[in-house]
Amino acid sequence: MALKLFNTLTRSVQEFAPLDPTGKTVGMYCCGPTVYDFAHIGNWRTFVFADLVRRSLEFSGYSVRHVMNITDVEDKIIKGVRENKTTLREFTAKFETAFLDDLKALNCQTPHVIPRATEYIAEIISLIEKLVARGIAYKAADGSVYFSITKYQGCGCNYGQLLKLNFDEMRAGERVSSDEYEKESVADFALWKARVPGDGDVFWPSPFGEGRPGWHIECSAMSMKVLGESFDLHLGGEDLKFPHHEDEIAQSEGATGKPFVKYWMHGAFLLVEGKKMSKSLGNYFTLRDLLAKGFAAREVRYLLLTAYYRETFNFTLDGLAGAKSALARIDECVSKLREVGRDALPRVQADQHVSPTSLVEQFSAAISEDLNISAAWGAVFEWVRETNTKLANNSLSATAAAANLAAWEKVDSVLGIGVKTETEVPPEILALAEARTAAKQAKDFKKSDAIRDELKAKGWVIEDTPKGIKLKKL
Repeated sequence: MALKLFNTLTRSVQEFAPLDPTGKTVGMYCCGPTVYDFAHIGNWRTFVFADLVRRSLEFSGYSVRHVMNITDVEDKIIKGVRENKTTLREFTAKFETAFLDDLKALNCQTPHVIPRATEYIAEIISLIEKLVARGIAYKAADGSVYFSITKYQGCGCNYGQLLKLNFDEMRAGERVSSDEYEKESVADFALWKARVPGDGDVFWPSPFGEGRPGWHIECSAMSMKVLGESFDLHLGGEDLKFPHHEDEIAQSEGATGKPFVKYWMHGAFLLVEGKKMSKSLGNYFTLRDLLAKGFAAREVRYLLLTAYYRETFNFTLDGLAGAKSALARIDECVSKLREVGRDALPRVQADQHVSPTSLVEQFSAAISEDLNISAAWGAVFEWVRETNTKLANNSLSATAAAANLAAWEKVDSVLGIGVKTETEVPPEILALAEARTAAKQAKDFKKSDAIRDELKAKGWVIEDTPKGIKLKKL
């Protein structure tokens, strides 16, 4: 089933077709974190979305080369280095390590290449030199090098590919040296920033003089170095469309004369408790904040995956509680399937002729339609309901249970929620469970019920199954 995705560049849903002549390999770039602080939940919506895209491409049979950069030099980082009286690497390393740890906790696949901007200074300088040679960039009186929007358009190029810009109502022709500039301006932006006293030791030599790169040029240099001058897919949050991604296109196509990226995808904003996230409102959460409140990372991942990526999503703590319940339903169903189908699973997994279940077919149809995650989850929970009915009626053979397990594992290769980690049962809980079993065997049901209640009070539920007792953490 052909995968269809919304391409911001064409403002339409298109059938995905990679540039690779064999149609098998995909080059994918996602704007990574700027490591001056811990990533917040709005950032994580973008990175979980990127993980969903990669997994969906692989589910569709493509081999993906996934690149995600680390922005380790820009205005906010230099400010942090100065205020903390430390080195650039020491300041950014803490937040980079935390980000990668959180990425793993959310079960996002590790990108194949994670370039740091500071490791690509030579490539950045080379790209700027090409733009200067083509007359699209110029050195200003302050020693910085700027990209000229006017000269770029004068070459017959289009500035404003990802969104329509009204140049008559915007402050065109201005010059900005900051990494981020106001949305309502179309301004010449800095490619190379001349060294100033506030930069401290954060600078590099260049043909233009000592200084450092602007934020926008970093992604162009890194992505083209790793994936080539033209590649398939570029991802990011919708806040990056302009100016960051628009500037990436201008720099890259201005230097090479070739189309930069074939497909652009953008994830929508995230609200928290119905409002824009803000520390002053108390609704600003990092993943670590949520874990400290007792939520699991897979619950956070699940909740972030319940909303269509192009729609604004309201992230709430109540929603996380609901995620816990939803995952429990899936976990219980999968656990029962494992009990029934465990012995037949290796044979089913090895049999290439096993027909796909309706779960895989329905899930695949949903994901293929621009990652229709609502329909995908609908297929999952309808499968859970039907499977539980069959399990209750003892109407699933070991082979059928194994086929359902294999189907779930295929679906979860996209969702990435995994299975709940089995909690080790403490010795005192095991002792209580054994005492309850002994009481039941002695027909002392009053004592048996009392022990069951005691277990529940301690956060454990005990179930009697044909294969013996089962303890589950509440």
